[in-house]
Amino acid sequence: MWYAIEGHDGAGVLDRRMQARPQHLARLTALREEGRLLLAGPCPAIDAEDPGPAGFSGSIVVAEFASLAEARAWAEADPYVAAGVYERVDVRPFKPVLP
Repeated sequence: MWYAIEGHDGAGVLDRRMQARPQHLARLTALREEGRLLLAGPCPAIDAEDPGPAGFSGSIVVAEFASLAEARAWAEADPYVAAGVYERVDVRPFKPVLP
């Protein structure tokens, strides 16, 4: 089943986010190579493609896992969690409809 994972950045974490980004992207690349990644990306904190020093308010990942528990475990092991970037992570079942 598909799951939406939404990480919510804490305040003033842009430097930590950038330091942990290579490890974060490596995990997403692994999901993509396994055919389990529908989409992933950051949410700019302002209405701009490149938010600069404003940073990001969080990230969204939609990926396939065997269960909600597996999706939560994967989300909790994210390098952004370990680095203190995310102050909260929400994991919910997701049903793709379009396109």
